[in-house]
Amino acid sequence: MPRLRVGVVFGGRSGEHEVSLASAASVIAALERRGHTVVPIGIARDGRWVVGGDPLRALAAEARVALPSDDAAGEVKKALADRAEAVDSGATASLARTEPAGGLPAELRHLDVIVVMLHGPYGEDGTIQGLFELADLPYVGAGVLASAVGMDKATMKAVFQAHGLPVVEHLVVTRHEWRTAPDRLARRVAETIGFPCFVKPSNLGSSVGISHVRDAGALPKALDEAARHGQKLLVERAVRGREIEVSVLGNDEPVTSLPGEITYPGDFYDYATKYTEGRARLTVPAPIPPETSRRIRELAIAAYRAIDCAGMARVDFFLDGDRILVNEINTIPGFTATSGYARMWEASGLGYGELLERLIELALERHREKGSWQ
Repeated sequence: MPRLRVGVVFGGRSGEHEVSLASAASVIAALERRGHTVVPIGIARDGRWVVGGDPLRALAAEARVALPSDDAAGEVKKALADRAEAVDSGATASLARTEPAGGLPAELRHLDVIVVMLHGPYGEDGTIQGLFELADLPYVGAGVLASAVGMDKATMKAVFQAHGLPVVEHLVVTRHEWRTAPDRLARRVAETIGFPCFVKPSNLGSSVGISHVRDAGALPKALDEAARHGQKLLVERAVRGREIEVSVLGNDEPVTSLPGEITYPGDFYDYATKYTEGRARLTVPAPIPPETSRRIRELAIAAYRAIDCAGMARVDFFLDGDRILVNEINTIPGFTATSGYARMWEASGLGYGELLERLIELALERHREKGSWQ
């Protein structure tokens, strides 16, 4: 691949801000090692663009200072911010400048391609993808529709069901419904889903706002917590199964990695477990029968195509005895060199740097093909 001028966008307004910084730090370092000119472009929590100088270090320092002391995941988030700040690009943080939210900073006008490393709302949900479409800029990953569907768990599951994919039994409820008719909603959850169950916001990732509800008494607190993060909530049956993941790569002809299995000591795969080193273990290939592996990889492609995905995604499954359930699809999965998406590809024969090169090729290919029919 020729040497390119690659923009890497990170940070953002979501609760996954620190995860984004850690992903971007790994991506920037890998692209620079491969000879590309990287233009780091940060987005602060309030939506301001942070450009010039060293935006990654500036946002990492800002994130560590801004974290409240009573945040249960604060130490993990600080560690993620420290990981990002430790990447020395040779620039000076004090040279970073900010521009108002909205619009496009000048740095975006002279790029060959953009790598979007924004996780969660205002980055993984189609909003910034729409901005880049309007600006006619090639970018890595899913387009507007797939990003929006993949971010909204309730809509994602509806699309999966429409395509005949097996999903976990669930209810979609609203914050308004919970606040105006709590007793009625609690009865509906008990009668249709039962306990234990999981309560989660419909539009967040990285296990932010998710609660494991063991009995009816714990339901109100869980719904309150999820409602802090959005107006649409999901209540799912708790599956006591194994957690299997598959990485998918491609546009019209997507391919899958070997499946991996996530194991961890706690009750569920929460934020701290995901991002504290040593708390969770990914085994690749997953120790499952060949026929099960084949079927999971088929379902991963089916889920990818169901939402019209492109570029990349990680598809997560529950293996409940012999029953395979599609849990969710992540269109911008965590992307450090030790994240599940990259590790599954590495075990499948595609290293981290080569993976990034392939994603850039797919972005440029998609942009060319889109231009050919417009």
